[in-house]
Parts: sequence; structure tokens; C-alpha cells
Amino acid sequence: MIISGYFFILNKNVIMYYCGKLHLIKIDNKFMKKIIIFVFVMASLGFIKDDVNIVETSVLVTPSSKLSVKGVTNINTFECKYNVNQLKKPIPVIFERIGDKVVFKKTALVLDNFYFDCGGKGINSDFQKILKTDKHPKIYLFLKELKTDNKHTSKALVHVDIKIAGLVNNYEIPVSLTGENNMFITGKANISLKDFEMQAPKKLFGLIEVEDNIEIDFQLEVKEYHS
Repeated sequence: MIISGYFFILNKNVIMYYCGKLHLIKIDNKFMKKIIIFVFVMASLGFIKDDVNIVETSVLVTPSSKLSVKGVTNINTFECKYNVNQLKKPIPVIFERIGDKVVFKKTALVLDNFYFDCGGKGINSDFQKILKTDKHPKIYLFLKELKTDNKHTSKALVHVDIKIAGLVNNYEIPVSLTGENNMFITGKANISLKDFEMQAPKKLFGLIEVEDNIEIDFQLEVKEYHS
């Protein structure tokens, strides 16, 4: 049964949880403190299963966030920026604390390919062809797991399944976690076009070619959603 509860910080080492009776939770190290902070920011902690400690909530990506795809050709560089204003819907977040990790379930950021802007009609068209938008109009980033660094508690590694053009690959991405009221998540994911069986169109009789490696650069600000 899912029940509501409330968390209160008593001091830097102890948190109190109330759901009809009181529970004291001792935080033993910097790692767990960072996990607790992450949990507080990602969720209101209003829905917790007593037996398995699964948290269900929703978050919003704020308009101040940035997300782009960067690439290199043999003559220049390019950047396709995502219109984050289109991320209006709350994102369901389900996670569970298991040991020193936070494990996520059914938690995904979904990007509509058409909201990428590369700065011109021609390159926008080419980018949509690379992504195979006609058959696969969305990119999916499935958040799987988070583990913070014991020595640098603002640093973490996240495991993400990225689905592009109908294919899925797993990536381990170093990220920075900062903020108190809202959480700022910053990082870069380097991916290969070949991993997703994507190929960039060649221009000017094949003289202009896009390199295989591209970078997904994100600076996301998320806040908890209250319906």
C-alpha cells in the first residue's frame, strides 16, 4: 500500500520521517547525505512504499535549461539546440535506494526531433535525416541508475539508455549535481553515429563529411511538480 509521509531534517546527521509514527534515519557519510539531498530535490517524497522504499513523483524541466547536440565536419562544427520550452509535461520519476545507489524505473526524458534547431533550413533537414525522423520521430533517454562520488559529493555517474533511430545503447555519463530548491544536472554524453546505424548525408559531391562522434551537451534544471 502506498502512503503519504513527511521528512524533517533534525540536524546534519539525522532525518525524521513521519507517516503515522516517527522514524529516525541516521546519515552515516557524505555519500548518503548527497543521495538524500538528491532524493529531496527530485521528489516531494509524498508516496513511499514501506516495504521496498520506492518513491514515485514527478518533475519539470525549467525553461532555463539547455540541451544541444554538437558535431564536427571536415570543414566546420555545428550545434543543434533543443527548444526546452516544449518540455511542458511533468516527467514521472520512480526510484528506489539500493545500498549506495539510486535505481530508477520507468523514468525517461523524451525529445521530439522536430524541436532541434541547427541554425538553418538545410542543416535542419540534414539533421532530421540523420536521426531518421520519418520513421523514428523521438529520442528517448531512460534514466537507469545514479551513484555519487564519495570524495566529490557534487559529482555522480548516471547510467542512461539512449534510444535514437529505433536503437538503444547504454552510456555511463559523469554529471554534476548542484542546487538546493531546484536541482541543476550538467554533463556531456559522447555517442557514435554507427552505434545507432545512422549515417550523415554527404554534401558537395562528398567533399563535406560529418565525423562519427557527436556530443549531447545538457544543462538541465529540474524542480518537483505539484499537481
